[in-house]
Amino acid sequence: MIDLTHIDELARRLSGLVPASLRDSRDEIQENFKAVLQSGLGKLDLVTREEFEVQRAVLLRTREKLEALEQAVQWLEAELARGGQPEASAH
Repeated sequence: MIDLTHIDELARRLSGLVPASLRDSRDEIQENFKAVLQSGLGKLDLVTREEFEVQRAVLLRTREKLEALEQAVQWLEAELARGGQPEASAH
């Protein structure tokens, strides 16, 4: 979910840039800016910080498992290169 306080603040800033001759309709312009910003951001394929952190943790665990598997494969390859039979309990 997008934090609407940031959108409100941005809409206020944008309406503050409106020329003085249009300041009478400032509230209406600010609401229009807000609507356009919400609409535009709503169309983007965004995730929340929480979703991002969950996926980051999953990726980290997957990377750790991959590194462990790579080490196991290297060990097995070294055992086979020496002509030995790798023992199930050795690693």
